Amino acid sequence: MQPLTFVKLSDSSACLTFILCSLVLFGDHGGALVTLPQNVIVPAVIAFGDSVVDQGVNNNLKTLVKANFFPYGMDFVPQKSTGRFSNNRTPADMIAEELGIKDLLPAYPDVSHDDKELVTGVSFASGGSGYDPETPKIVDVLSMNDQLTNFKEYIEKLKAIVGEERTKFILANSLIMVVAGSDDLTNTYFAVGIRKLHYDIHSYTNLIVSSASNFTQDIYNLGARRIAVFGAPPLGCLPSQRTLRGGEFRACAKEHNEAAQLYNKKLQQGIEHLNRYHAGSKIVYIDIYKPLLDIIQNPPQYGLEVVDKGCCGTGNIEVAVLCNQYLTTCDDPSKHLFWDSFHLTDKGYSMLINQVVGKYVHEFF
Repeated sequence: MQPLTFVKLSDSSACLTFILCSLVLFGDHGGALVTLPQNVIVPAVIAFGDSVVDQGVNNNLKTLVKANFFPYGMDFVPQKSTGRFSNNRTPADMIAEELGIKDLLPAYPDVSHDDKELVTGVSFASGGSGYDPETPKIVDVLSMNDQLTNFKEYIEKLKAIVGEERTKFILANSLIMVVAGSDDLTNTYFAVGIRKLHYDIHSYTNLIVSSASNFTQDIYNLGARRIAVFGAPPLGCLPSQRTLRGGEFRACAKEHNEAAQLYNKKLQQGIEHLNRYHAGSKIVYIDIYKPLLDIIQNPPQYGLEVVDKGCCGTGNIEVAVLCNQYLTTCDDPSKHLFWDSFHLTDKGYSMLINQVVGKYVHEFF
């Protein structure tokens, strides 16, 4: 992976000051690739949420939402289908690497007996999950509450390894990623429609934002202090939603994008409220809608050729078990933004995380 470059911040003088007073911190693989303020330590990355940061949690579940088979992982080194919903790595891997912690973030409980891996972070995320408790039930995956239960177990394991005080330090200084909400909107609300009987989109977004705030509060209560809460992408521009809702020409589905924007606005307000009332914490809303939409609307600027179809199969609908070894894949995934009809390629995630790290890293320290 190439080192990330910082994008220009809105306040150029603040950006210059930040860079000049920063240094590169240690890491298992030879050092961090982003600059952090002096004396700042990020001991671990911990992830919660859905398939974007599922590192293989679903491999051992009785669900169809899996990615532990070819062609998933076709560009992973060594070539291996790990359960990551990509041709290679996920944003969780990339952020762990950029912070100089380790090259790959493992799934929990796969490394539940590996002390070194536990101390430097794991992912509890389960593909197909969401803030709405009905969402994981649809596809038989771990709920956010299940992930919270596993997190509590993880904390007890940390205490046994490094002691209570060091555990508190790790939790307070690690970067905690929470990536969810997309499956709530695309699956539970729009596709399956089980919530439409009692909620319109305004009341449903209130429901999931309330659940997101409660989850964030829960992990804060357990010791997390640097928490990155990711918003929803332009859901209507995902290849699957173009196919299902985009009409004859597979345009971006307007209703889905509007729902994502409404949700994001409310989520941002909820996270800002939490951040104001939790002294000593850095709870930050991460906007991925705008940067991803810019990539979709301006592919040549990013070296991409295809942004409306995935690399796997026809690229129109294939995801999870529908993206399998019996289908052909595109010749060059690096020319595609999407790997399957829902998830980005390694290059797509890399470009997105490049922008996210450049814009938000300073807000956590």
